[in-house]
Amino acid sequence: MGLMSFIKKQFIDILQWTEDGDGVLAWRYPMQDFEIQYGASLTVRESQLAVFVNEGKIADVFGPGSYKLTTQTLPVLTYLKNWDKLFESPFKSDVYFFSTRQQIDQRWGTSQPVTIRDKDFGAVRLRAFGNYAYRIVDAKAFHTEISGTREVYTAQELDGQLRGLMLQHISDAVAQSGIPFLDLAANQVEFAQALQAATAPSFERLGLKLESVTLQSVSLPEELQKILDQKIGMGMIGQNMGQFMQYQTAQAIPKLAEGVGQGGGIAGDAMGLGAGLALGQTLAAQLGAGLGSGLAQPQVQAQPAAPATAAAPQQSAEDIIALLEKLGELKAKGILSEDEFSAKKAELLKKLA
Repeated sequence: MGLMSFIKKQFIDILQWTEDGDGVLAWRYPMQDFEIQYGASLTVRESQLAVFVNEGKIADVFGPGSYKLTTQTLPVLTYLKNWDKLFESPFKSDVYFFSTRQQIDQRWGTSQPVTIRDKDFGAVRLRAFGNYAYRIVDAKAFHTEISGTREVYTAQELDGQLRGLMLQHISDAVAQSGIPFLDLAANQVEFAQALQAATAPSFERLGLKLESVTLQSVSLPEELQKILDQKIGMGMIGQNMGQFMQYQTAQAIPKLAEGVGQGGGIAGDAMGLGAGLALGQTLAAQLGAGLGSGLAQPQVQAQPAAPATAAAPQQSAEDIIALLEKLGELKAKGILSEDEFSAKKAELLKKLA
């Protein structure tokens, strides 16, 4: 009786997989010291595929359904084993199950800024983050290219490879979408669709289908974002540079008066301030040369410097203070050197004496 029970356990009558673990993509049925009974039942659930492998060669592939394993339902395996139509003995074969459920909420993101070409700004380094979802659709390709003879293969093990494929195609996605960087934030769906289209063929070669891609955020490195903010500000100013400078001067005078009331001097306050009426001309030239033609540039005509003797009667103390403030800003931005700032500051302070 004991011997008969032992012999009976060596034959498999039912083949199925209940997917006990989350994130498992491929699972090999434990076959060591076992043989499959001829006429055994194979159950493949809706979210699965099953593959029979004979001596390292992929034989028959089964989609969802219930099957009785005979020479009729295993035509490739029958051919590889040279079975005749009357064959009814147990047989050996490796059986792999694959999960075809969507693997959702997979994260992708740039660990370092990625350089792309932009029609407004030329070369731009951006960061982007989002999610994607995929599923196995070709069990043969996935078994051959990825999982192989592994007993278990999980989505976590594949994560790094797929994330790399997503990042590899960001530049292609931006180029195919034709969306300028400034419009990416407002066109996230279009960019995500372009990224999906650019990356999908690489997934297909692994037996996978890229089901969806989402873009959650896109941004520039901090230093480039500051320059972009300056350019946007200049574009908003447009032709109203004179009004902008009047506003800046009006904002600066109360701060300067407060500093004087607290014991500070004009020279000390001027060190941290910026460039009067020359601000618009200088920033427009700097930003126009560095960032291309993505936004409207202020069209400010540089006026020839008037002789000092002619300018003196027209400059009030408030004008000189405002000019000292603006010169300080240009020095802080590196546009003016320390020597240039000091010389101009001394010249203007003499006019206040």
